[in-house]
Amino acid sequence: MLKPVPPFVQPRIEQIGFVAGVVSFCARRKWAVLAAALAVVVLAGFYAVDHFAISTDLNKLISADLPWRQREIALGQAFPQRDNMILAVLDAPDPELANKAALELQQALAPQKNFFADARCLEASDFFRREGLLFLPAKDVESRMDQLIEAQPFLGALAQDPSLRGLAGTLGLMARGGAEEMAGPLTALAGAMERASADQPSDFSWSALFSGAPAALQEKRRFLQVKPVLDFSALEPGADASEALRITARKIGLTPENGYSLRLTGDVALQDEEFSTLSEGAALHNSVMGLAVLFILWRALRWGRLILAVAVNMLTGLVLTAAVGLFLVRALNPISIAFAILFVGIGVDFGIQFAVRYREERFHDDDLVRALDAAGEKASLPLALAAAATAAGFYAFMPTDYRGVSELGLIAGTGMILAFFTSITLLPALLALFGAPAETAPVGYAFLAPVDRFQTRHRRAIIIAAIGLAVAGAPLLAKLRFDFNPMNLRSARVESVATLLDLMQDPRTSPNIIEMLEPSLAAADSLAARLKTLPEVESVTSLSDFVPGDQAPKLAAIHEARSLLAPSLPPAKLPRETTDAEDVQSLAATGASLTEAARGKPALARIGAAMTLLAQAPEAARLRARNILIVPMRALLADTLLALQAKPVALADLPVDLRSDWLAADGRARIEVAPRGDKNDNDNLRRFTDAVRKIAPEASGAPVSILESGDTVVRAFIQAGIMALVSISLLLYLALRRVGDVALTLAPLLLAGVYTMEICVLIDLPLNFANIIALPLLLGLGVAFKIYYVMAWRAGSAELLQTSLTRAIFFSAMTTATAFGSLWSSNHPGTSSMGKLLALSLATTLCAAVFFQPALMGPPRKPEA
Repeated sequence: MLKPVPPFVQPRIEQIGFVAGVVSFCARRKWAVLAAALAVVVLAGFYAVDHFAISTDLNKLISADLPWRQREIALGQAFPQRDNMILAVLDAPDPELANKAALELQQALAPQKNFFADARCLEASDFFRREGLLFLPAKDVESRMDQLIEAQPFLGALAQDPSLRGLAGTLGLMARGGAEEMAGPLTALAGAMERASADQPSDFSWSALFSGAPAALQEKRRFLQVKPVLDFSALEPGADASEALRITARKIGLTPENGYSLRLTGDVALQDEEFSTLSEGAALHNSVMGLAVLFILWRALRWGRLILAVAVNMLTGLVLTAAVGLFLVRALNPISIAFAILFVGIGVDFGIQFAVRYREERFHDDDLVRALDAAGEKASLPLALAAAATAAGFYAFMPTDYRGVSELGLIAGTGMILAFFTSITLLPALLALFGAPAETAPVGYAFLAPVDRFQTRHRRAIIIAAIGLAVAGAPLLAKLRFDFNPMNLRSARVESVATLLDLMQDPRTSPNIIEMLEPSLAAADSLAARLKTLPEVESVTSLSDFVPGDQAPKLAAIHEARSLLAPSLPPAKLPRETTDAEDVQSLAATGASLTEAARGKPALARIGAAMTLLAQAPEAARLRARNILIVPMRALLADTLLALQAKPVALADLPVDLRSDWLAADGRARIEVAPRGDKNDNDNLRRFTDAVRKIAPEASGAPVSILESGDTVVRAFIQAGIMALVSISLLLYLALRRVGDVALTLAPLLLAGVYTMEICVLIDLPLNFANIIALPLLLGLGVAFKIYYVMAWRAGSAELLQTSLTRAIFFSAMTTATAFGSLWSSNHPGTSSMGKLLALSLATTLCAAVFFQPALMGPPRKPEA
């Protein structure tokens, strides 16, 4: 039985007859269409799985063709050993063990050529252990030499017998002669022994004992530059090398239980953990999203066969988009990987619109094929416009220099076209095959009739209120900010990022330094001299700065100390290792002797009691005491002996590894410039960068990269926004042929954009490299909602909220919101911010479509002849 057809389902269809013919053809040739679709999707699936790749390098999100990126690339090519590096940050329990631990780890990594091409710690090299004192101020060198000379009797005795037995004997002799003068050292040593006996951690340091000041963190920290062998066939190329590094450290005892901390950062670790963060929880989030989408489809479409058809159509489009996307860009990036979520959220809109239109037609005509034909005729133009507008919103980013979003725009824009194509080919064939049941009730929302009438009666007030609210919030737009720090797109919970953020807190290890290449070392030194005069600059470093200044007085102080200390420090013959019984005997005897001799001397009494306690404790306690006291003492003695061998240093004496980090093979020299003040403050970095670039325009490095990246992305946003607006306006004009109708479609979008940015300020949501795509995309996504209303309005329909159009738009918005919510819930901050802003723009766009659009359009236009 045929039922009367309401006017809103009767737009002009002459312009889109071809598409309607495709729908009709596919519905009647369903088996051939399904067979072809199955073959294509199987091939696409195999291609996508076989070619799946992702690059997590945030540096590659910006086009390599930009001048400042070219300078970065040139710097990397001049010093390739500094690229693709793992930086191992090793913290030792005390300064004496720092060099020893770093050297042991370096030596343990060297034979593992299948994992590591190179591993080095310049701080622990023979050069810096021997010549390190020359880099201190002359007064500091003299002070340290005085401390060594003062400790000579103690050090000399221990050098002859570096064991618990020798320590006990040395303390026994020295304590009796100067208990009051040695009260502080005796108390510190007693505390270390007491903690060893009680199996408690100890922070004892011989250096701190001699200097009288606690050891600074930097004295206990060493950096290993590790060049890993990368497996580019894996999604985390450096994961095997990183794991091998950690296993090696555990094998040689560099563990938290022994007081050591090993953390990995650097390019390789950051990129590997970036992918790990992106994939963390993805299966759960995607599963929840899938179930939510199925629930929304059930609420929108009612019939299981309809839901299955739309779901199969959506998955087919997703597989095709993945395959085509990988073919186009070769490897996804941390932003473009969001194409799948965007496809599910936006691409399913076409399937829902077609299926709801089919339900409407089926209500008026019980014949399935005729209902499909009618749905194809009447939905084709709105669907084509919506798909084209959404694709245009994505494609608008393609010509920009923001490569990360440009690739997302290419993939997602192509996905919208594929989603439209499958919705007019595969979906009609599936609906014809499944034979969805007839509709027994209207598909629209009759309960919204009062809202329709309210909008009709108060049209002018709604328009004034909507525009007035936007104007009132306009001052907020001046406070809209762009967060151009790429570190804020990474998760601070992962080790590599947390470690880098920790290093950034120390001015001496902050990576926010400017670098530049000069033709020669002489040119570099000349430029460095000019840069040092800038008030914004704290320090400038070139290879020449590794030749210490004022060497004569420093070497004189060292040589004087060597003449006094050298004879007593190196033992004539290395003693054999003492047995535990010998240590117990010496500790017990010395402890008893000191306790008896204490007589009102608290420090002497305490050290005597501590020795006695340690002698009586289990053997494991004395093993702990050796690790706390004797192992560091031996390391200190070795470093002291080497430091006393310091000799004059000239440029030619610098080690090859050090020279290669500052002087390229072709003679070009590298300079590092550090800012004065807060090295992590964006305003300070901008002032610093501007000042340096006035003298050295070819500068590069982290501050330049951060600032230029921000400027590039802002330009990309403006460029993409203009291109999206122009292309969508042109598209709408070609379809609607009236400037006024184009304005009626776009005005609510622009209003939604203003609201979105104002709310961003109110909720303190800054724009960033990831979420900025939401604003140009808002134009395409908004047109996809509003064009349906405009077409019905042009056909003469009134009170649109109660029609099936609103049902389709509402549930399309729900699937989009579900997808954006999945992005929002991501553990990756950049992806989460993208989902947050996309969800906000969706909400404002939907409100503009449902509440502002009908009021703006006014009374329905008479159907065109």
